[in-house]
Amino acid sequence: MVPPSRQAVLTLGFVVAAFLVNLSSNFMPINGQTIGQISNTVFKEVLITPASYAFAIWGVIYVSLFAFAIYQLLPQQRRSPHLNPLRTMMILACGAQMIWIVVFLSNLYGLSLVAMVVIWGALMRGYFQINGTSQPVTRGQRWCIQVPWSLYLGWISVATLVNVALTLFAWNWQGGGISPQAWTVALIAVAMMIAMRVVWQHQDLAFAGVFLWALMAIAVRHSEVPLLGGSALGAAAGLGALSLYRWRLIPSAS
Repeated sequence: MVPPSRQAVLTLGFVVAAFLVNLSSNFMPINGQTIGQISNTVFKEVLITPASYAFAIWGVIYVSLFAFAIYQLLPQQRRSPHLNPLRTMMILACGAQMIWIVVFLSNLYGLSLVAMVVIWGALMRGYFQINGTSQPVTRGQRWCIQVPWSLYLGWISVATLVNVALTLFAWNWQGGGISPQAWTVALIAVAMMIAMRVVWQHQDLAFAGVFLWALMAIAVRHSEVPLLGGSALGAAAGLGALSLYRWRLIPSAS
C-alpha cells in the first residue's frame, strides 16, 4: 500500500503530466492534427459537438485541478488517509486522460471511448465519496476538493456523450433509421437529465455550470438550425431555472 505522503506527490505528478500532455497535443500533435482539428474536419457532421470556444473550459478545469493537487499536498493534508481514495481516482483519471489523448490522435476512436469511460468512472467514484458524507466542509475543502471534482466530472460527462457519438460516426453507424438531428436532440435531453439529477440531489452549481456552458455552446453552433439550437437553449433554460431554485435553498439547508 502506498503511503499517503507518497501518494500525494504522485497525485500532483499525474495532474502536471496530464496538463503537459494536453498542452503538447496542441503544439506537437500526433499525426499532425490537433484534437480540435480532427473534431472540426473528420467529425464535423457530429452535431452534438459544442462550438469550438467551449473547449476553453479546460483552462478553468486545470486551474482547479492544480488547486486540488496542491491542497492535498499541504502538510495538514499530506498524511491524511481519508484523501487517499480521492488521490487514487485522480491518478487513474489523469492516467486515462493521457491515454485518451494518444489513442484519439492515433485515430483509435473505439479505444478512446474506453479510456473516456475509465476517466468518467474514476471521477464518478470520487464524486460519490466526496458527496457521500453529511459532515460539514471547510471553505478550503469546498474550493479545493468539491469544486475541482465537479468541474472535471461535469465536463467529462459531456465529453463522454460526445465521444459515444464520435465513435459511432467513425464506425459508420447510420442511426438505426433515426435522423442525426433527432439523435442529437435525444443526447441533449440526456445531458439535461444528468445535470438536473445532480443539481437536485447535491445542489452542485459547479457541475450545473459546466453543463450550462456546454449546452449554450451547442446552441451557438446550431443557431441557424431551430430544432437543435432551440433544444439546447431550452435545456439550458430548464437547467438554469432548476439551479437557481436549488441555489436559493442552499442557505436554509446548511
